[in-house]
Amino acid sequence: MRPGVALCLAVTMAAVGLTSLEQYLTGGVWLETLVLAILLGAGVRAVWTPNPGFNAGIAFSARTLLEIAVVLLGASVSAATLSSLGVPLVFGIFVLVALTILVGFAIGRLMGLNTRMALLIACGNAICGNSAIAAVAPVIDADGEEVATSIAFTAVLGVVVVLTLPILGGLLLMTDMQYGVLAGLSVYAVPQVLAAAVPFGFAAIQTGTVVKLVRVLMLGPVILALSLLFRDRSKPPGRPGLHRLLPWFIVGFVLMIGLRSLGLIPQTFLLPIAAASSLLTVISMAALGLQTDIRAVARAGGRAIATVTLSLIALVLLGLSLIRLLEL
Repeated sequence: MRPGVALCLAVTMAAVGLTSLEQYLTGGVWLETLVLAILLGAGVRAVWTPNPGFNAGIAFSARTLLEIAVVLLGASVSAATLSSLGVPLVFGIFVLVALTILVGFAIGRLMGLNTRMALLIACGNAICGNSAIAAVAPVIDADGEEVATSIAFTAVLGVVVVLTLPILGGLLLMTDMQYGVLAGLSVYAVPQVLAAAVPFGFAAIQTGTVVKLVRVLMLGPVILALSLLFRDRSKPPGRPGLHRLLPWFIVGFVLMIGLRSLGLIPQTFLLPIAAASSLLTVISMAALGLQTDIRAVARAGGRAIATVTLSLIALVLLGLSLIRLLEL
């Protein structure tokens, strides 16, 4: 095993241990393992810079393992998931995600963030938080500092949304289904959707989870679009290669959705596949942390927080507008 990969695994195991300790002490998980892996990796980098012998393994963990994780993520979505919501709502979710990315990107640029970081935050807000940021990063050539900054502040605001969204739903006197749709549209991760929807009951949990999975489905088209926009401009003009237009892991992502839809992935395999995807994502985040200069993250703090906050507000408002438009 490469030294860099072994180092990333060590950071990952430490993050898993801290998550278990956090759950034991508080009864819940407020900082996800993925976020802790980045923080621990950045902490290691702050006190010790790995020598060049570690670089290849860290780079492999940061990119290749993450791409494999995206492929495995496709198994979480099926055609049945889409059909259960109905065409109008599914189409509305797709439009909302696209609008949220555009609005979030515009906010980020107005706040003075560079193009890559503005896109990372916009895609994270619109699709699935940390996982989307991690998946988009290699496509737009974002560096570890940009990814760590985006994830750090998005993670904090994600917890705030989980805590405050039930209050908003109560104030607006939303039905279980309406609130479930809002939670699915505005909360980042599936476990967070469950936590946010619990106060409104089983119907809200079920609806929110399905809506959230449809948002995850948008990861493929978004990454494909970004791969077209950010393809290597240093190459001679002409038709780009297929591998640049359609990254291999997006092909794999779509194939996994197809296999799940056709019932070719046994039910007993779904949980292990999801666990493997999560673990590989955490390892890649540990690698990104090891590539991150904490001082650079701190310099971008205020602008990143403002961007994430305003983008989240825009996402919630767009979600409420969609619910009203469709008369759910």
